[in-house]
Amino acid sequence: MLESARDSVARNLYFDRMQEKQAAKLLPGEYFVTGEDMVLVTVLGSCVSACIRDTTSGMGGMNHFMLPDGGGDSRMGSAARYGVHAMEMLINSLLKLGARRQYFEAKVFGGGNVMRSLNTSHVGRRNSEFVLEFLSNEKIRVAARDLEDIHPRKIYFFPASGIVRVKKLRELANNTVFERESDYSSRIVTQDKGGDVELFG
Repeated sequence: MLESARDSVARNLYFDRMQEKQAAKLLPGEYFVTGEDMVLVTVLGSCVSACIRDTTSGMGGMNHFMLPDGGGDSRMGSAARYGVHAMEMLINSLLKLGARRQYFEAKVFGGGNVMRSLNTSHVGRRNSEFVLEFLSNEKIRVAARDLEDIHPRKIYFFPASGIVRVKKLRELANNTVFERESDYSSRIVTQDKGGDVELFG
């Protein structure tokens, strides 16, 4: 079991004045699904987000996860269980909402080499490889990707339309993203380009 590292539904809901929509902000370890016309927002460093939607209904969701350090390169090792759990929580929640799996498409982001303390274990690259392999195995088409690199990213996902806006954070005013991911990494370790993507900023 992955009890205290279990992904949870994002609860930070607000009105995004810039996008003029209701929004949900995801922190590391969270996911959110919706059938409404809203925007899902997160900031990624080494973590990865999968944005999955039913292309016929516009139902969609996002997760935000990281494989724990020390799992080696084995996709079937203990580290991969965290990624599998995060992906299954997202997919199963979409199915419960009424989305149909045969119409799923995914867009994936993150996996940046931005955390100096995790550079030697290539966590960002491992996260990126994991999410692509998982989606391939599940036969979910990857419509767009923006993975690895050295910069954090801010992601805006609009499930109703499938549009994703990606802002590269080349100069951070503070260390919030690093602190959040370092804290998230510590918590889970203690437990055993294309498509409708708009790059800006």
